[in-house]
Amino acid sequence: MSNAAFKDHLGRPIIAVTGMGVITSLGQGLQDNWAALTSGRSGIHKTTRFPTEGLSTRISGTVDFIDVPYPNSVERSFAMARETTTEALAQAGLSGDFAGPLFLAAPPVEPEWSARFELADRAPPPSAEADAYDRFLTAMRERPDPVFLEAVQFGSISERLSDHFGTRGLPVTLSTACASGATAIQLGVEAIRQGRTDRALTVATDGSVSAEALIRFSLLSALSTQNDPPEKASKPFSKDRDGFVIAEGAATLVLESLESAVARGARVLGILKGCGEKADHFHRTRSSPDGGPAIATIRAALEDAGMDEGGIGYINAHGTSTPENDKMEYGAMLAVFGDRLKDAIPCSSNKSMIGHTLTAAGAVEAVFSIQTMLTGTLPPTINHVNPDPTIVLDVVPNVKRDQQVRAVLSNSFGFGGQNASLVMTAEPA
Repeated sequence: MSNAAFKDHLGRPIIAVTGMGVITSLGQGLQDNWAALTSGRSGIHKTTRFPTEGLSTRISGTVDFIDVPYPNSVERSFAMARETTTEALAQAGLSGDFAGPLFLAAPPVEPEWSARFELADRAPPPSAEADAYDRFLTAMRERPDPVFLEAVQFGSISERLSDHFGTRGLPVTLSTACASGATAIQLGVEAIRQGRTDRALTVATDGSVSAEALIRFSLLSALSTQNDPPEKASKPFSKDRDGFVIAEGAATLVLESLESAVARGARVLGILKGCGEKADHFHRTRSSPDGGPAIATIRAALEDAGMDEGGIGYINAHGTSTPENDKMEYGAMLAVFGDRLKDAIPCSSNKSMIGHTLTAAGAVEAVFSIQTMLTGTLPPTINHVNPDPTIVLDVVPNVKRDQQVRAVLSNSFGFGGQNASLVMTAEPA
């Protein structure tokens, strides 16, 4: 291949995906997840990790089949990231030290309620001279707790992954709400494009479902309260949708310059063609209802990919199943793609089956987007029995579809105005 074959329309290195790994509530590993996803099976279930009596939402997509030494979100997130990275590196045919940078999307770290109560119990009694923070510090000095310390350090997951897999340089941890996984991938893409490395490890993980997380999202009226049956609760783009289902998961993508991948004889699974990212200052949690930032994000991803609207054959929607977000995303897609959206571009939501994996969502859905191109199978949007008449989409309702596509757009529109879109294409001829 000529050198020009390894460059994109702007003369930058073309970015190949050579390894993928995934864990969701559907199971561990790409093979099992894809089989379940394309069969329309739901991983949403009754929450058993903590008591839910008296709560309006009692369902989730927790990952309870991964062993962890301590029951907290950092340990769960690390364990899932370790497993998906092991799978991705094996598929990429890489062993030994990775020798490239690590970009990790991880959930905001807070100690579990049980850990806070235990610390409070052994802290000195309240006094006028010492506030709660001082009392907690005194308790930690008197009896250090390495498990608690590990569980409250934001960078601990990436540092452990870096040590385990031999990545190079200071690992980067980011948390941009529901866009985090896509943003981690974008950072890996940019590192290779800028010539700083030939390969990058991009990981997104979220094992943060707890009573506190569930209650906080419930107070925002963001969660579905349709608890029975659990598998019917997430219904993106349906008239009777009432909120998302909180879930856990992780995904890893090995990114390489196409030139590097070809030189070592690696199988190219897909191409990261374009990335778009825009901030939305409308509200702390709500997206701008006019869809302006989302529209700009999609257009930025297409421009970065050197493509126009006619090049996209399938959209992996953010599709949270919340009334406002689904409506906003539909409006944004319609503004960009026009009439093609109804008749020529199928669009489905993985969250109808796996729930919303929060920090991990963008990467999990990027893996499924590439798998869609590799297999020629469009995963369905399940529970689509009562379509919203104001959202006119081909959502691949309820049953998978055999259809070959060569370019996919994946959207991630998160709380706090964090918006990211990825354009992925099949391996170039």
